[in-house]
Amino acid sequence: MEAARIFLLIALFALSFSFSLGYDPSPLQDICVADKYSQVFVNGVACKNPNQATADDFYFPGLDNPGNTSNKLGSAVNLVNVEKLPGLNTLGISMARIDYAPYGLNPPHTHPRATEILVVLEGSLYVGFVTTDNKLFAKVLNKGDTFVFPIGMVHFQYNYGTTNAVAFAGLSSQNPGTIRVANALFGSKPPISDDVLTKTLMVDKKTVDYIQSQFQ
Repeated sequence: MEAARIFLLIALFALSFSFSLGYDPSPLQDICVADKYSQVFVNGVACKNPNQATADDFYFPGLDNPGNTSNKLGSAVNLVNVEKLPGLNTLGISMARIDYAPYGLNPPHTHPRATEILVVLEGSLYVGFVTTDNKLFAKVLNKGDTFVFPIGMVHFQYNYGTTNAVAFAGLSSQNPGTIRVANALFGSKPPISDDVLTKTLMVDKKTVDYIQSQFQ
């Protein structure tokens, strides 16, 4: 019985330790404002002297302004991460405003370092994510509705309506990162071999070359 209890404690400790590794490290001091000019390379951003921190380090204006959606996708993302708001350093959080023109799309992408929670402020969105066993979880969201995209899952948002839509997202990392699926496949530098892409997508080389040309 005692051995079973010890084993259970060890298992719980290992689980909690591995879970913690999947997220930004916890802060060990009150503030650690990002020093963008530091020559020190760390997993994150080095701190500047706390005595030199100001209120502006924790302030970012402008999320009330609509993004420019006059592009091929009809969407615009204004991400407020540690690069724009130095006070986020070590806090494990960031946020974004996403604007969608009618039929605008925030295309399939992943955030390798963050879970995302999204709330619709205006309009309606069709959103979803795909798990590692290719199961789709999708929902139509209206004003005030919220949806969660688990860390690392490919997800998307599409404005199927005839009016503009606006959403805000919170992300569980100071620097969540974004990998757009299409850009990764067709816009990498140097490009992925045609042999790989034709077999992966089961299309001919001409089709691959055409799609690659759209990302140059």
